[in-house]
Order: sequence, then structure tokens, then C-alpha cells
Amino acid sequence: MLEVQQLTKTYNSGSKSLTVLDDVSFKIEAGQTFAIVGPSGSGKTTLLGLCAGLDRSSTGSVVLNGIRLDDLDEDERAAVRSQHVGFVFQNFQLIPTLTALENVMVPMELQGLKGASKKAMELLGRVGLADRHDHYPAQLSGGEQQRVALARAFSNSPKILFADEPTGNLDPETHDVVERLLFDLNREAGTTLVLVTHDLELAAKTQRTLKLKGGKVVN
Repeated sequence: MLEVQQLTKTYNSGSKSLTVLDDVSFKIEAGQTFAIVGPSGSGKTTLLGLCAGLDRSSTGSVVLNGIRLDDLDEDERAAVRSQHVGFVFQNFQLIPTLTALENVMVPMELQGLKGASKKAMELLGRVGLADRHDHYPAQLSGGEQQRVALARAFSNSPKILFADEPTGNLDPETHDVVERLLFDLNREAGTTLVLVTHDLELAAKTQRTLKLKGGKVVN
């Protein structure tokens, strides 16, 4: 599902250069759950962005669901994300002017899928928020917003889900609810899960873990 080969990312600023990822390689099989862990500044989020085609590597390659992202321009990479990828972010990233239902419908409407409203309501029900479908993000708690974001992430039936610190902004009780929903929805859909987290207990619940330090893979 995902193959990363000798991935390096260097940022240049004037005469200085900063390498945030250095020769990272790994493979993830379809349906696997996979965690990327490491201290702040280790390159976790940069790696996630490269794997999802949100950014380009300096050297190396990313093959997502058989598609080599390095060969694609920005519009083509966006099309791949729309068709194959779901996202969950630490800060929810819901659209404030849309209701919970409308937020969940967005990925489906971008693809022109039929029955978007019905499926969105089913997903909101699955995360326990069907009765809040007409609420806007500002009317929802942080945990509720993340549950809406989870429903949205699965709405386009992604082949792979990238989750960047999905429980990072939540209190312990809400953390547990979102964590359980994330793994349950993922298992039911048969989606490949790539999870970036500081939380080693959360990472331990995945099948495999990749540790980064200073942009390099460590054992």
C-alpha cells in the first residue's frame, strides 16, 4: 500500500541547509496499522506529509497504492489524495462555516459521489453524533470535533488513512473515545492506518512502529 525508498528532505535557506529527513525507507502492507514515533523535531510530520503527497521529497521515492507520487504534479497528487487518502489532524481542521454533516460530506462531494448526505449521517451515527449533525464546529467540544473529523476521514472510503497526533489536543477520557473509534472504524473499513504520535501507549496498539530521531530511523 505504501513504499518509501531512501527518502530525504532538505530545506535550503540562503547558504544554509537543514535536513529534516535522512534516508528513510519502509513498506506498509494493505490493511496494516503503522505508527511513526519520535521526539518533537524528529521529522514525523514531514514524513507523513511526503507519504501523503502534500510535499515533495528532495531525493527518494514514495509509491502510494501503486502510484509513484514523485512523478506527479500538484494537481495530480491532489487527485490521488481525493481518491485514496483520508486525513485526521491534531487541530481537527473542520470548515467553520459548515455544519458537522456538511463537513463529513465534503470529500464525497469533491468526488461527485452519490448519496453523500445519507452516508455522512450514517458515519456521524457511527461516531455518536447523529443528533449534532446540524451543529457548527464552534458549537462542538474538541472531542466532538475530532469525532466529526474521523467521520469525514472515512467518508470517501480511503485506502489509507494518515492521522497526525489525532488525540494530541484531547483530555484523557475523550482521548480514549477517539482512539477506540479510530481503530474500530479502521478495522471495519479494512483501511491502512499510518499514525504519527508522541503517545507510546497509542503507538503500541498498532502492528508496527517506526522510530525517528533527528530525521533518521532508529531501532
